[in-house]
Amino acid sequence: MMQDFLGAFPVDTKALEDAFKNQAALNEKFSQVALKAAEQSAEISSKWTKETLARATDVTKAKEEPADYAKAMTDFASANAEVAAENMAAFAEVAKKVQMETVELMMATGKSMQEDATKAVKKATDEVTAAAKKAGAAAK
Repeated sequence: MMQDFLGAFPVDTKALEDAFKNQAALNEKFSQVALKAAEQSAEISSKWTKETLARATDVTKAKEEPADYAKAMTDFASANAEVAAENMAAFAEVAKKVQMETVELMMATGKSMQEDATKAVKKATDEVTAAAKKAGAAAK
C-alpha cells in the first residue's frame, strides 16, 4: 500500500529545470550589473590617473624662481583635491546605480518566485489530493 501511495506522487522534473534556468538567467543579470559597474569604475580610474599624470608633468618642469616650485606644488595639490572629490562622487554614483539595479532585480525575482511558488503549491496540493484519493480507493 505504501509503495502504491508513494508511486502515485509524480516527480516534476520540469519544475527543477525551470528553476535552474531561472537561476541561470538571474545570475546572468547580476553579472551584467557587476561587469558594467567594473567597467565604469575602470574608466573613472583611468581618467583620474591620466589627469594626475598631466598635472605632475607641469610640476616637474624647470622653473625660473624657487617660489615657482612651491606655487606649482600648491596648484598640483589643490587640483588633485578637487579632482579627487569629483571622482569619488563619480564612484558613488556607480555604486548607487548598482545598488538600485540590484534591488530592482531582487524585487522582480521575489515577485516571480512568489507567483511560481503559489502555482507550484496549488499544483502539488491538487496532485497530493488526487494521489491520496487514489491510494484510499485502492486500499478499500
